[in-house]
Formats: sequence, structure tokens, C-alpha cells
Amino acid sequence: MKAKHQRLVLIVIALVALIGASLLAVYALRNQASFFYVPKQMVESPPDVGQAVRLGGMVQAGTLKTLPDGVTVEFIVGDGEQTVPVRFAGILPDLFVEGSGVVAEGRLSADGTFVADNLLAKHDENYVPRELEEMTEHQRKQVVAETIEGTAAKAPGAP
Repeated sequence: MKAKHQRLVLIVIALVALIGASLLAVYALRNQASFFYVPKQMVESPPDVGQAVRLGGMVQAGTLKTLPDGVTVEFIVGDGEQTVPVRFAGILPDLFVEGSGVVAEGRLSADGTFVADNLLAKHDENYVPRELEEMTEHQRKQVVAETIEGTAAKAPGAP
């Protein structure tokens, strides 16, 4: 076989292997893809019941209720146009409060309630950890600088 033909066969084999690997990756990740919805989208064109999706919006004030079991909470997420009821059983994030942003990962149930498996509380750019709330701006900068210096000193290969 000529060298020209050998190269052509190798290129064809490489392309087939690349296409096969791509198809295998798409097949393996098909159930891992999580679509993001805002309440308006979820109401207007809801995902299939049981499909894993993310719902993002603001927790409506006055809607947060803890059920008698003490672990399950219900609240309403809105985007200014539509609202979606949400149920979550588990430990709430520290930053989760009424009026704050939230991203809920879960599934839409048959009755239209979003059943969340995980909640991610969002904060604004002015967020300050509890440990730093009582400090002045100068003290905060000093603590941050000391933390960065301490982290750099502990890093492998640090001088």
C-alpha cells in the first residue's frame, strides 16, 4: 500500500474514532444537562414532569413556610411577571431569606409545584460574611490581606 493511501486510511480511522467519542460523550451526558428556567418560562412552557431543571428567581416576601415535619419548607419564587410554588426538604443555605435570589435544582411535579433537591442562595455584590460585619472597612482589608498571605505561605512550592 502506498504512503498516500496509508495516510488516508489513518485520517478516516481518526475521524471515525472522533465521531464515535463525541457520540458516546453526548449519550453519557444526556441526563446530566440541566436547563435553566425563570418562573415566566416555567409557566408558559413548562418542562416535562420529572425532568431535571433549574429554576431561578426571587423568593417572594411572606411566602416562606416551614411544614410540621420541621425539615420541609415551601415558598414562592417569582420574576416580577409569574410565580412558581417550590417545596424543599433539607437544610436551607445560610443566605436564604425572603426577598433574596435563589436557584433551585429539581423537578416539576404533576400538580405544578417545583420540588427542589438543592437550593443555591444568591447574594448581591455588597455581601459581607458574618465574621466581618462588625469590622471597619480598614479592618476588613487587613483580615483579607492576612488571609491571602497565609494561604500563599501554605501553598505547595511557596517560598
